[in-house]
This record gives sequence, structure tokens and C-alpha cells, in this order.
Amino acid sequence: MTSVTGVSARQTRRPPSRAPGRGRRRRGSDHAAWFLVLPALIPILVLSVGPLLYGVLLAFTDSQSGRTAPTQWIGALNFRDLLHDTLFWESFRIGLVWAVGVTVPQFLLALGLALLLDQDLRLRWLARALAIVPWAMPEVVVGIMWRIVYNPDAGILNETLHDLGLGDGRDWLSSLGTALPAVIVVGVWAGMPQTTVALLAGLQNTPRELHEAAAVDGAGAWRRFRTVTWPALRPVALAITALNLIWNFNSFALVYVLTGGGPGGRTRLPMLFAYEEAFRYGQFGYAAAMGCVMVAVISVLLALFLVGRLRGGDDA
Repeated sequence: MTSVTGVSARQTRRPPSRAPGRGRRRRGSDHAAWFLVLPALIPILVLSVGPLLYGVLLAFTDSQSGRTAPTQWIGALNFRDLLHDTLFWESFRIGLVWAVGVTVPQFLLALGLALLLDQDLRLRWLARALAIVPWAMPEVVVGIMWRIVYNPDAGILNETLHDLGLGDGRDWLSSLGTALPAVIVVGVWAGMPQTTVALLAGLQNTPRELHEAAAVDGAGAWRRFRTVTWPALRPVALAITALNLIWNFNSFALVYVLTGGGPGGRTRLPMLFAYEEAFRYGQFGYAAAMGCVMVAVISVLLALFLVGRLRGGDDA
């Protein structure tokens, strides 16, 4: 009786056997899922991953425009030449100054604007619509518009300064001392809307009950922002700041239209430098090596930035 009972107990504890055909159905569902994802995956592979891998391979060749001889594999020679190219590293330094100089004011101004647009104001819908107007404009149009503003002869900025008695104006985009700051101002203005939209979305997802409870406890505006608003907004702020750093460092069209990299290379960003090497001088392999170095360095800097911010958030 005991053995029978024991066997029965073991039989009752034995896990149920897998239903026949269940594994085949699961594999079939996996195949169906891949079939649904494939239409979105193919353009990514063809338009993003493919050109990226081709660019990496091109960086190890002596590819040039107008050559009749076949392209040769030269290994790391392009990268070795880049280590001694002072012009490239100067453009890289300018690119970092540009990226940080645009991203930081962009975030601070967008945060203030988002906090303002989050308030219950009259005609708030109109203010929100006007705030995203620069975002809807192509970069080429923005560049042409600001060239008119900075025009040394009849530009709005110089005319305003002259009317205020602050001088006769200057050529903002052709002066060695003002070209980069002037372009940074345009970059902040053009890129602020998407940062504002992202931060405003984060603010609207913050529960109002938390603000009301903090106000009941006697917390002022700054304390409510520091203890309620900012902790809820930190993930959005981290993500949009990281994206802005990437976007701003890889800027091309706006600076190209405004200054073309001048004067004297003071606004020659790395993307402009690589563009000139490839399409003005025909050094495709060397330009591809520049692109690989830029991707590698900015990835390392971005990773360090994200790790530092995440650790700071955990400690807080």
C-alpha cells in the first residue's frame, strides 16, 4: 500500500508532459513574427547597416575619384595618416565645441520654455504651435534666413544695433571671432523645438497629485521642481540630451549654408571636413576613415556621458 501510495505521489508530482505539437506551433509563431518584422528590417539593413559596413571597408582602401586603376587594399594607412592630420583634429575640436555649445543652451532654454508652456495660460495652444515652427523648417531654409539676419550691409541684426546706437555692425559670419558663436546661436534656435516638445511631454506625464501634495506640505516652486518635477523628468532629459549631442556633432547642412566651414576653417566641423575630402578632393577612402574615427570617438564620449549621468541619478 505504501509503495503504491508513494508511486501515486510521485506520479502526481511529475510535471505534465508537453502537449504534442506545442513546440511546432511555437516555432511557427516565431517564423510568423519574423515575417511581420521583415518589411521594416529590410530597409534598415539596406539603407543603414549596408552603407555603414561599406564605409568601414572603404576606409581600408585607397579609393579615389577619377581613378582608372583598381582600388587597392592598404590596411590601416588612412588611419595612420589621420593621426598626424592636424587639420582634422582641429575640426574635431571645433565639432566638440559646437556640439556642447549648442546642446547645453538648447536644453536650458527648452526646459524653461517647456515649464512655461506647461502652465495653464491663455492661448497656450497658439504658443505651443509657434514654439515648434523652427522645427518644421528645413535646415537649408533656416540657414538662408539667418544669413539674411547676419547680412553685414542690410541685415536685421546690424540695423537693430545701429538704431540702438550700439555700433555700425559687423560681418558676423566672416569674422574670425564671431563666426562660430553666431552659428551656435542659429543651432540653438533651430534645435530647441524638439527638445521643448520632449521635455513638455515628460512634464505632462508627471502626476499632478505629487505637485499638489508638495504644495500642501509647504514646498515652494524651486523645491517642487527639485523633488518632484526633475526626478520624473530626468530619463527624458538624459535621452534628449544624448540625442542632441549626436545630432549636433553630426551637423552639416546648417553650417554649410551659413559659412561653408569658413572663415579660415573656424566653423569647419568634422562632417564638413570629411565632405570636402570626399567630394572636393576625391579622397573617398580617407574620408571614410574620418567617418569611422568620428563614430568611434563620439560613441566612447557618449557612453561615458550616459554612464556618468546614470550613476549620478542612482546616487541622487
